[in-house]
Amino acid sequence: MQPDFVGFPKIYRLSREIIVTEKIDGTNAQIYITEDGEVFAGSRTRWITPQADNFGFATWVEGNKDSLRTFLGPGQHFGEWWGKGIQRGYGMQQKLFSLFNTSRWSVNNELITTPWPEGVRVVPVLYQGMFSQGQIDLTLLDLQNRGSSAAPGFMDPEGIVIFHTASQTSFKKTIKGDEVPKGTQAKIEKIMGVA
Repeated sequence: MQPDFVGFPKIYRLSREIIVTEKIDGTNAQIYITEDGEVFAGSRTRWITPQADNFGFATWVEGNKDSLRTFLGPGQHFGEWWGKGIQRGYGMQQKLFSLFNTSRWSVNNELITTPWPEGVRVVPVLYQGMFSQGQIDLTLLDLQNRGSSAAPGFMDPEGIVIFHTASQTSFKKTIKGDEVPKGTQAKIEKIMGVA
């Protein structure tokens, strides 16, 4: 019996458009809206409810489901739930949901100006153009020097996300500890008394 054939995946050209956004340090979240208008909240790994929540995200979704349903429409909407009490906190007094899919929410690189639901944003685009390692490095350095675009005045942003449009793949690059695994950097900072 022949084994199932698995073809080699397509190799994408690196020299294609990238979209570089600020990597916000919160918790990964999603809103799923069915064609029938049901609204679900999720974390990175599971569906959540106000009774089994993740930093209050499901409670917020439940309280805003009518405006979210109208604005977002059917589909799966990924983003970052961030702000007060979550990771860096960004010196904020509230929490926000920042959508990842910047292309859907902008026209000619300009954010759609329709009235946004309370607490909904889009991650800031820091660069959009052809892939360039030099441009990626400059964007990260600029973020480090100028501070967060998502929370102006906050001078300890986490890093950037590079979305390669041809391959539909995202990569992250952090300002601190980019060369070590995620949990390792937190352990190092704790030992050194930085955290």
